[in-house]
Amino acid sequence: MSDVKNVTTAKPKVGGAIYSAPLGTPLPKDAVSELNEKFKSLGFISEDGMTNANSPESDNIKAWGGQVVATVQTEKGDTFSYTLIEALNVDVLKEVYGKDNVSGDLDTGIVIKANATPMEEHSLVTDMIMSGGVLKRIVIPIGKVSEVGEIVYKDDEASGYETTIAALPDTDENTHYEYIQKPGNGSEGGTK
Repeated sequence: MSDVKNVTTAKPKVGGAIYSAPLGTPLPKDAVSELNEKFKSLGFISEDGMTNANSPESDNIKAWGGQVVATVQTEKGDTFSYTLIEALNVDVLKEVYGKDNVSGDLDTGIVIKANATPMEEHSLVTDMIMSGGVLKRIVIPIGKVSEVGEIVYKDDEASGYETTIAALPDTDENTHYEYIQKPGNGSEGGTK
């Protein structure tokens, strides 16, 4: 039966919505438990929010005469796109340029090396608040920055990094997990 209470929008969790950690960091298994301390907030993202492209692509097999007789799945990419707008956040810069290509801080000076070093695989978590205060968490066990859009420097908009993450299959061949839960119904306040 249809129920309008199941229709929802998504807002970022207060204090940050997207977190990044090295591979091997313990991953949450629900929407409410506290993240491991190795997860670093990537701060504000643009008002466009986050987009997930997760659709299969397929080819039709045709018989002589053109009739479609079968459809085979050729791939099923899973990507997440968002624009990181905290351009002075060292953790954001490490996400975009690679952790070994960014050093320093705002007080001592930040040094960024732009090069062709392949981006490292890492884990990501996105926390959202749905309608009615319901929590949603997306966990990407193995993610890799696959694309960074053009960086625009203008006086009337925030500088940002349009980032696309390729979610790669884990040992169970899953590219991401989604957990949806009402707050207070689980292990919130769990260990780090």
